[in-house]
Amino acid sequence: MNKFLPHLLLVFFASAGAAQVSRTPNILLIVTDDQRPDTIRALGNTYIETPNLDRLVNEGASFPRAIAANPHCTPSRAEIMTGATGFRNGSQPFGKAIKPEMVLWANTMRKAGYHAWYSGKWMNDGSPKTRGYEETGALYSSGGAGGRDNLTHPKAHNGRAATGYTGWTFKTNDGKPELEKGVGLTPLTDRHIADGVLGFIDRRRDKPFFLHVNFTGPHDPLHLPPGYEKKYDPAALPLPANFLPEHPFDHGNAGGRDELLLSLPRTPSEVRGEIAAYYSVVSHVDEQIGRMLEALRATGQYNNTVIIFTSDHGLALGSHGLMGKQNMYDHTIGVPLVMAGPGIPRNQRFAAQTCLRDLYPTVCELAGIPISATVEGRSLVPVLSGLTREIYPEIYAYWHRPDHPAELPIQRMVRTERWKLIYYSHLNRSQLFDLASDPHELKDLSADPQHQALMTGLRRKMNDWFAPRIEPYKAPSAQRKS
Repeated sequence: MNKFLPHLLLVFFASAGAAQVSRTPNILLIVTDDQRPDTIRALGNTYIETPNLDRLVNEGASFPRAIAANPHCTPSRAEIMTGATGFRNGSQPFGKAIKPEMVLWANTMRKAGYHAWYSGKWMNDGSPKTRGYEETGALYSSGGAGGRDNLTHPKAHNGRAATGYTGWTFKTNDGKPELEKGVGLTPLTDRHIADGVLGFIDRRRDKPFFLHVNFTGPHDPLHLPPGYEKKYDPAALPLPANFLPEHPFDHGNAGGRDELLLSLPRTPSEVRGEIAAYYSVVSHVDEQIGRMLEALRATGQYNNTVIIFTSDHGLALGSHGLMGKQNMYDHTIGVPLVMAGPGIPRNQRFAAQTCLRDLYPTVCELAGIPISATVEGRSLVPVLSGLTREIYPEIYAYWHRPDHPAELPIQRMVRTERWKLIYYSHLNRSQLFDLASDPHELKDLSADPQHQALMTGLRRKMNDWFAPRIEPYKAPSAQRKS
């Protein structure tokens, strides 16, 4: 392992404000589910309490323009594990198997001499142990209820029936269901996941670890954890700045499960109630993260662990009249992204655009590990080290409706430093936003004559990026399978 120590780390360790380390770093990757980018107090939300994430922000680097390129659970997580777009790794539109030729992040870490461990929610094909992780702790996945699938699951905070995680259970490392921890999502699911992490952190070992943690929160159904039942008063919380009663047109998922969670048109009282419960779950997850960080400190590993916190995508939660994550607005494609530990500058925010598939090559470069040729993401090390301001002049996102013919993305986006263009292929309709003057994306400029030349240029960029990636999907299904 020592032969791979990168020369860039030497630059980091000598630079002002960067944490230092004398041995190969551990890697702790923490991923939440459906967490908006504006849900960390230290990054500007004064209504939410996230003391442990705040400490990571102050001790590390934040990327407020980070995105999930495909804002849907399984394809987004596949991009994290492969470092590649869904077009290349095969996971699109939803739930499809990752292609066998992809070199997965966990396998790369194991090959480099790391333990590769996994705790928490699993949604992709196979299982963690078939996807490179050598051991699981508190694995939470579908199945295993042993006939208890039809039991009444705990209802959400507002009394509505749970429509997610029906029949899900925790499993031991050898696959035995742990029914005593409940069937379906419960108020303590994320605490159980953190317990599994603590078991790994407390273990004596002879080599560094790569520990991948996937929490369920704050994905619905939103259960109020014990002690958090009255954490936030809905009446004291503001609506999102871009709250709308309804979206102005069918964005392609108007009838989707997420959009049916609250009534239409959206009412301020219902949305505020949902936000209060959502914030409670975020704060509860923050508490679990605090337990994990304290375990690292207690075992003397904190200063030698690179900690990455992010989410698989954001969520609308009333913004633009939407509830779900299947859209191209910044509240949804945006994700919180914080890194702290050896080689990471302290208390800095970087404006560079980045996406979740960049985490894999970034960690490889930080740890001095060769990056696989199947990885399409780009390392953020040049940004962290001050060698460059950006790794992408523009960034792209996409969403595939699972039942859409030909599996082509019906929503496509290009975002530059200032401008965002969204294209809805099922409507042949576009939106254009000036993010400098309209950060909440409320004024569509696509019909403005003064912006038509800009629109033409952005459409060209979008076509140049998407065309070679969607071409293989245009063949008839029979040909694609041959």
